[in-house]
Amino acid sequence: MSTALITGASGGIGKAFAQELAARKTNLVLVARSQEKLNQLADELQEKYKIQVEVIAKDLTETNAAIAVLDATKSKGLNIDFLINNAGFGDYGDFAERDGERQVKMVQLNILALVDLTHKFLPLMRQRRSGNIINVSSIAGFQPIPYLSVYAASKAFVLSFSEALWAENRQYGVRILAVCPGPTETDFFTEANFPQSFTGKTSRISTPEEVVRDALIALEKGDATVVSGSLLSKIITNLPRLMPRETLVNFLEKQFKG
Repeated sequence: MSTALITGASGGIGKAFAQELAARKTNLVLVARSQEKLNQLADELQEKYKIQVEVIAKDLTETNAAIAVLDATKSKGLNIDFLINNAGFGDYGDFAERDGERQVKMVQLNILALVDLTHKFLPLMRQRRSGNIINVSSIAGFQPIPYLSVYAASKAFVLSFSEALWAENRQYGVRILAVCPGPTETDFFTEANFPQSFTGKTSRISTPEEVVRDALIALEKGDATVVSGSLLSKIITNLPRLMPRETLVNFLEKQFKG
């Protein structure tokens, strides 16, 4: 049986990945900060699907978190066939007025932890000439977004990084995908402190299960990137090709200003 390591696995898209892969008889390593939530999910999936589920309660912004995760898998004799870098968060507001430490934490989790984990597990996949890495980006990664400046920039990094690795690693039998969801039914908007005035402003909201479905189909096809969500989400990702950048950013500033 294959084994998948999923970060941010205690809820949202990460939890949906865990449930779908468990249904496909994939063993799991679940990583998140909450030991209680992870244990509850692990018990549920083991009972329902008769698979092996390991839990690693870890804050991935901590120093040496990635090596601790790698060592934990090695100590259990696990080969990771799927690495799903899902952990991340956003923060809404004027950058100069937001908490600086939170902005740095966002970079540490959305970018540094993802890069570190990928660098720990990718060489092992290349040695075996097989493996899969899914990095969760966002439609926000296709253009700068005022009042989501650090989040959008971090997802732009994930998108560019993933597409580059896709090209580098095809010859080694390792598939790499950036999945870019549009608005999705998760705690993202609450955790990012969006104002209530944004409720109902978004286009059709996808379920985490739809995002996972689109990602796994695209991975199987060997795609580098997939935009998951409504037609509007797909249009949004192409706007930077059609509009001058300053015009686009000015338009988005008006849309996102609370």
